Amino acid sequence: MKVGHIQTLKVNRISDYGLYLVDDEGQEVLLPNRYVSLTNAIGDEIEVFVYHDSEDRLVATTDRPLITEGRAAYLKVVDKNIHGAFLDWGLKGKDLFLPNRNQQGGVLAGRSYIVWLYVDNITGRCVATMKLKPFIDNDIITVKPRQKVDILIASESPIGYRAIIDSRHWGMVYKNQIFQKVQIGDRLEGFVRRITDDNRIDLSLRQEGYDGVATSAESLLSIIKENGGSLPVGDDSSPEQIHAATQMSKKVFKRAVGMLLKRGAITADRFEIREK
Repeated sequence: MKVGHIQTLKVNRISDYGLYLVDDEGQEVLLPNRYVSLTNAIGDEIEVFVYHDSEDRLVATTDRPLITEGRAAYLKVVDKNIHGAFLDWGLKGKDLFLPNRNQQGGVLAGRSYIVWLYVDNITGRCVATMKLKPFIDNDIITVKPRQKVDILIASESPIGYRAIIDSRHWGMVYKNQIFQKVQIGDRLEGFVRRITDDNRIDLSLRQEGYDGVATSAESLLSIIKENGGSLPVGDDSSPEQIHAATQMSKKVFKRAVGMLLKRGAITADRFEIREK
């Protein structure tokens, strides 16, 4: 039974308090009545998250937390005391503890922070930390160029946004390649653009290559349809005008237009494209 993880367990017995679920090794955990359906029966398999409740009892829930063990997330501080802070991790009646020793520079109630969840090896409880260095690094790269990845925007700099890749590596999305609104805490689909000799990872929010052009072409065609079959931008439009109309760079826009022209889906002139 893995604390801090979503897992599938089997109904072993029914009590007045809920269902007792069991793992393959015979360990039991209570799924309280508020998560139980009248149709549940012994032998059923239920997907649950296992954690310790406010009374330090091991329990299961069918609710989905915002973070699980070995993952990073952007969570809001809902309370503080002399021992640390408490974060909203999406579970009713139980907040995630962020001890003072795991904070960096202190935290403020009402603000959100990037944290990592681990299971304390002494208490067995889920604990948050803002100290990410032991968990996220680029020492051994496990992703490849053009690979689709999950990214969490962690911080902003003058040149772009530092992001956590698959809760495992650090990467950078450069501002001159962003054509949508981005802010700290956003969890986005991204693509690995480049891995440098010193293991820096450059990211893109758009897929590159043929697949990326095809995706952009379909997106552009949808925008044209939504605008009544035409769009007042073309080859001679400024990058700013193209971005305002399509949320694309001029380079991506021209490639998408080229693909749609080859397909015979649109006609185009210097300042307008139209659906056929």
